[in-house]
Amino acid sequence: MQIRSDILRIYQKVHLWTGISTGILLFICFFAGALTMFKPQLSAWAAPPANVLPQIPAAQLDNLLQQALIQHPEIAKGFTLHLDDDKYAPLSWHSQGGKRGLNLDAKQWQATLDAQGQLRTQEVQPSQLGKLIDQLHRTAGIPGHIGHEQLGVLVMGVAAVLYFMALVSGVIFLLPTLVKTLFALRRKKGPSRFWLDAHNLLGITALPFHIIIALTVVVFAFHDVFYDALGELVYDERPAFMRGAPLVQPLDISQMPPLRDIIAAADSHAPGYRTRTMTFMGLDGPRPGVRAEMYSDTALMRGPVADFLALQPYSLQVQFSTFTPGEEGIWARMVAVFFGLHFGSYGGIGGRWLYFFMGLGGAMLFYSGNLLWLEKRRKQQKTDEALPQQPRKVRWMAAATVGCCLGAMVAVACTLLAGKWLYPWVSNINYSYLWCYYLCFSAAVLYSFWRGAARAAIDLLSLGAVTCSALPLTSLLATLLPSLGLWAPHTLATLTVDIMALVFAAGFFYCARLTRRRALNGPPDSIWALPNNPERAPQPSRLSAY
Repeated sequence: MQIRSDILRIYQKVHLWTGISTGILLFICFFAGALTMFKPQLSAWAAPPANVLPQIPAAQLDNLLQQALIQHPEIAKGFTLHLDDDKYAPLSWHSQGGKRGLNLDAKQWQATLDAQGQLRTQEVQPSQLGKLIDQLHRTAGIPGHIGHEQLGVLVMGVAAVLYFMALVSGVIFLLPTLVKTLFALRRKKGPSRFWLDAHNLLGITALPFHIIIALTVVVFAFHDVFYDALGELVYDERPAFMRGAPLVQPLDISQMPPLRDIIAAADSHAPGYRTRTMTFMGLDGPRPGVRAEMYSDTALMRGPVADFLALQPYSLQVQFSTFTPGEEGIWARMVAVFFGLHFGSYGGIGGRWLYFFMGLGGAMLFYSGNLLWLEKRRKQQKTDEALPQQPRKVRWMAAATVGCCLGAMVAVACTLLAGKWLYPWVSNINYSYLWCYYLCFSAAVLYSFWRGAARAAIDLLSLGAVTCSALPLTSLLATLLPSLGLWAPHTLATLTVDIMALVFAAGFFYCARLTRRRALNGPPDSIWALPNNPERAPQPSRLSAY
């Protein structure tokens, strides 16, 4: 395909500057987003098994609720049922906090029945580790609010627009050589060519995925604008997603049908789905509701792990659902599809693993894009000096790329490790998660600017290898020395977290080795070279192939 060279240069510049301006933020979001594919498993890994009371058969839930109401009448306002899910107690309610999102001070009561059918309760502080990682995914770690919206979400909405421009401009720029170079990984032509080939391959082969992510992030960030527009233009005078009419006379929990009937009503609404969680809200108010999370192994679901069905808990009338258009019409279904495609909540566990690896591939796409930009600046540097020093803006960009990207990965690993070791010694482990992540991340960024990109990359990759290796070693110590107050993996899901930590450790170690070799033997005028290093191999010329 022939495209004029001046047009290609324009698209190349658009691709470079939109990519470099958003690459670091998108790296953090994609890395954290890959981890959120297994957010419940991470939270279960971070909490002692004793913090979760055992499940009971669904037929005993009504008995459990009646006994719990006697001791804890506050349940009459609202509670949550978890059905056949060992990561949660069958009945729970919040005694403190309970709002959606990150609640560091949240406290929760759990209830179950023992072998004799007697009530057993305990108050716990639910782990917010999974929600913290999800917060990183949505905001790139940017704190603050503008009104009721998180500042980081709005920033990422703008970044997603630039991200989409980078995708389109990159494809157009690559079109003339697409067929010839798509699957060519030309390692023999030097690291720069290999990185460029890998960058192009990651971008083109996952292009539909990246387009979906870019568009859905824009919807998430500016959903109020879109929903208000739908309310005005599509639904005339009513909001796009209108709630049910309020009750003339509020009811109470004694007038609610048995739980088994409510569960059966939810299950019958969508064949092929099964109810996983039911959250009862405002049972003593004018707008009572129950939100059911409905799970299917094959359907395209709207939420991170399930579709949603809203019922009126007294009449069992359906108020809203995400898996049938119903009264909401085609626009509600379109929004549901947008959510489902972003979260990857379809295809069962295989689909989640696919999104996990595509998320990591996306993070690698942005990291490699920054490396290519930095290397291009080196080649454009014109000077008569034997070993020219890179411009300050290039050195700072390299330090920011290494510090933020590798720092985010290392900070998450350190947070996981610190969470287990600090749990017996702190009163609220959730604050420790937050402090640990931001302290480690900030330290990594400062260290990168202090020591330079080359040294920081080697050291941060090595630290990542050590930290990730320490995670399964901690679990091994917990098995051998239970007196330490630690806990070992208690399910296949939590064991998988330790296994993947070993995989990450191997990856960190391998990358640290390659980075060190490049720092010692690569071009001495590169920002990735260690300055004044006696171990450096002699270079025949500063024009050597990179």
